Amino acid sequence: MIPMLGEEEAQAAADAVRSGWVAQGPRVAQFEKEFAAAVGAGHGVAVSSCTTGLHLALVVNDIKPGDEVIVPSLSFIATANAVRYVGATPIFADVDLATGNLTVETVDAVRTERTRAVIAVHQGGVPFDTVALRKAAEGWGLALVEDAACAAGSTAYGQPAGTGAAIAAWSFHPRKLITTGEGGMVTVDDPELAVRLRRLREHGMNVSAADRHASKQPVLEAYLETAYNYRMTDIQAAVGLVQLTRLAGLVEQRRAFAARYQELLADIDGLVPVRDPAYGQSNFQSFWVLLDGFRVSRDEVLTELAAKGVSARRGIMAAHLEPAYADVTPAALPVTERITQESLILPLHHKLTEDDQDHIVGVLRELAGR
Repeated sequence: MIPMLGEEEAQAAADAVRSGWVAQGPRVAQFEKEFAAAVGAGHGVAVSSCTTGLHLALVVNDIKPGDEVIVPSLSFIATANAVRYVGATPIFADVDLATGNLTVETVDAVRTERTRAVIAVHQGGVPFDTVALRKAAEGWGLALVEDAACAAGSTAYGQPAGTGAAIAAWSFHPRKLITTGEGGMVTVDDPELAVRLRRLREHGMNVSAADRHASKQPVLEAYLETAYNYRMTDIQAAVGLVQLTRLAGLVEQRRAFAARYQELLADIDGLVPVRDPAYGQSNFQSFWVLLDGFRVSRDEVLTELAAKGVSARRGIMAAHLEPAYADVTPAALPVTERITQESLILPLHHKLTEDDQDHIVGVLRELAGR
């Protein structure tokens, strides 16, 4: 992933610096409002990363030690780590082979009387079935936290992926479609929940630093609960506001490249490219290909691609296979392990050309013996 950053972002950051207001301030507030509108949410709360956003989402849902939270192992490790931040136990569930996402069935298979929440990921930008999983979580009496790190610009049932989410966390890391360098957002519809999230990201203060400094009268703030410093700066938000204007165009471009990949790969035996689910559309933040009886191994494919100047990557990681979770013995996760071991992610970014795609697919054709 190559972030699309230009002179407009540089100018916006410079303007923020020149304004003298570089910490969390008016540009953050504007970015929160505009991002929430873009993803179909009532309120946005800017934070320092998607990871801190997931942490706060569990805090406001009162997840504590002794509780279990169901998560996909097939996700960046931050998804599972956030559960440990609150002292709860992550329980790994398997995923759907086509989408890489949790389903009602895979969650139900590991649900126990200690389960208090589910973190569902829109993996690589492919939306999970929001209607089915939200309805199931409500019926089970579980909090549903949506890890939308990769999902800006994706849709489910004709609406932005964040529409209707009780709480969702988003990422602006440089590998995402839009970036603020580092940074994240939590979106909610409940205004009272938004107020508490803003308090929690700023040391538990009952009045924000921006409002305190803007007041013409002395303000004696109070600290209402033990909280965190998870703020975004106005410099980051200035960049984010410009990036947000690019989102629709970036999604359109990536979907066009994804469609062309799918067409070019269609007649190569043993390769199954990721596609939209029936209920939604991906922003194709990642374009992965699953090996299904391909004549050489995934690692051999990666090695040959690299030798031909193609920077492909291994499939999405599985947290339960990492040393950090060596103390966890999950239920069988056959689909998760297959996807992480037998898939690779092909280049897809705004600088990609049709010639690049032809070269990449040509290497894959050679490996397939076609």
